[in-house]
Amino acid sequence: MAHRGRPREFDRDAAVNAAMHLFWEQGYELTSVSQLKAAIGDGISATSFYAAFESKEALYKEALERYMVIYSDLTRSLHDTAIPPREAVFLALQRSAKMQTGSGHPKGCMVVTGIVGANAADSGAAYQLLRAIRNRTRLGFRSCVERGIKSGELRETTDPVALSVAIDCFFQGLSGLARDRVPATVIEKAVSAALGIWDSAVDPKIPERQ
Repeated sequence: MAHRGRPREFDRDAAVNAAMHLFWEQGYELTSVSQLKAAIGDGISATSFYAAFESKEALYKEALERYMVIYSDLTRSLHDTAIPPREAVFLALQRSAKMQTGSGHPKGCMVVTGIVGANAADSGAAYQLLRAIRNRTRLGFRSCVERGIKSGELRETTDPVALSVAIDCFFQGLSGLARDRVPATVIEKAVSAALGIWDSAVDPKIPERQ
């Protein structure tokens, strides 16, 4: 009687990184298990794939968590009250733009590309995690706006929800610009220009920035 050989072993850490880059490039819906197996390599079988990762969604969640561990510092300034609010917003936009146009990984943002083809009503764990990450960033922008109002830098009549969503719209759009290969130098200038959204709400009693 023939005996089955042991499943081929593979480097799990490298496998998650490979999956992260593939999901980042194509989004969740457009990435197939066959493509994931090919990206992981080492001749991994379907049986070994599901034994290791349980499902495509579970692997996506793990890959997204890996992405956040690596890149969460990009928007950390939004939640750092020691940084002046306008500067915190600028740093988050600037650092994100630099990463998304950089080399060594897919262009754009995995959190944004992950929603390509997604159903807004989907309640799966992967989409819940994506929404939670996007909401945290949006709340970070709102926190900065509210701090700006409280400090007197922004007019007290400023709508914190509207202004933070306007900034978040630009932030979300960075991914598309990066994937369209808009030059990094152009996007860098656009980040500075986008702060005009913030400056339009500055209280005129505050001295102009040099």
